[in-house]
Amino acid sequence: METLDATIITTALPAMAKALGRTTLDLTASITVYLVAMTALVPAAGWASERFGARNVFAAAVATFTVASLLCGISPTYETLIASRLLQGAAAAFMSPVGRLIVLRESPKHEIIAAIGLIVWPGLIAPVIGPPLGGFITTYASWRWIFLLNLPLGIIGAWLILHYIPSHAGSRDARFDATGFVLTATALASVIHGLSLIAAGGNGSLAGGAFVAVGAAAGYAAVRHARRHPAPLLDLRAAAVPTFALSMLTAGLAARIAISMTPFLLPLMFQIGFGATPFEAGIMLLVYMAGNLAMKSVTTPILHRFGFRDVIRWNGVLCVASLIGCALFTPHVPRAVIYAVLFVAGMTRSMNFTCMATLAFADVPASMRASATTLSAMSQQASNAFGVAAAALALGFFQALRATDHLSLGDFQAALLASAALMAIAIAWTWRMPADAGAQLSPGAALRNTRS
Repeated sequence: METLDATIITTALPAMAKALGRTTLDLTASITVYLVAMTALVPAAGWASERFGARNVFAAAVATFTVASLLCGISPTYETLIASRLLQGAAAAFMSPVGRLIVLRESPKHEIIAAIGLIVWPGLIAPVIGPPLGGFITTYASWRWIFLLNLPLGIIGAWLILHYIPSHAGSRDARFDATGFVLTATALASVIHGLSLIAAGGNGSLAGGAFVAVGAAAGYAAVRHARRHPAPLLDLRAAAVPTFALSMLTAGLAARIAISMTPFLLPLMFQIGFGATPFEAGIMLLVYMAGNLAMKSVTTPILHRFGFRDVIRWNGVLCVASLIGCALFTPHVPRAVIYAVLFVAGMTRSMNFTCMATLAFADVPASMRASATTLSAMSQQASNAFGVAAAALALGFFQALRATDHLSLGDFQAALLASAALMAIAIAWTWRMPADAGAQLSPGAALRNTRS
């Protein structure tokens, strides 16, 4: 439910905007507020499970998510929808992290690898089925059923949690870094909200700039606090590890933001620029997401053969090329060509995400892995939110250049070129990566580099 609701709504945005009397760009807030709430609260999930017990937190999160889904589905106004999505994202922040913690705690050691492999699949499948499912529901029923479908799933899920997962008492000694939490949440929410206001244009641009400035100041204060606090909410020690910093905080973050713009831009471009129905747009995006899955089976052998540096570099070049190819789409381009470019774009997206996520932990000491995991999860969630915000900002900017109230195909093409430019900057950043980066994880490449 968590991953599905982050992707299923994209194809429904035009229909939702029409029903609620707002613009499509206004409705992007329904995505960003969900992602920001989830990102800001992820660091608190570990503390909550320790303080109140993992089963209790997991069940409460699923129940809250279900109630929030009901509120989303019956929302009569734009404001109530945004508030409901905020609650939904807050609940989602405690679902996957606590669920993974339960799996790791309750699974026998000899089954942990298989268990982790199993729980990864929902996160891979949901982005594939989300856009076409959302498009199908929007085209043939109503966008409200996108949220109402969570009701039976949530009820069954909460019952299964309470019935099957063992209960462990919480610890009253668990301490919460409230200052770090407030500063981090303020930084993320302010920057994303500010970018959304700037994207909307008009009188909101000045207020948007102020929010971005407040967010930047809060982010600086959060980093300063984390470095001085004895037990911070976000332990930043892993940021000193070069491969982790490159993968999660600098080049990797920029690349994920650029790539995360695409699943937002494409279905809207197909509907607004091509005149496709939400279902047709979802099917076209299905090809893009199918490329993600197709790449999973060959990623590990490729990394073992060529190593991280070469794969990240040349896959990045292909990623930039595929984004430029998407920017050249018009209704007159043969559908087979569009599908081929989308499939390659999905493959390069998958390879980049896997390479960066794996390389991030190559050199992280065991004592830092728990905190590095939290920092990595937060970075990945933040990149999704920033990707949507950046895409909306680009659309608003190019629409403003034309001095019109309506988006056109050219606005989406220019926004995709902007994402390609950001991806090119990220790949240029990786050119500083040493040849032996992640060598212990790709022994074949390490041997080849040694011989050469």
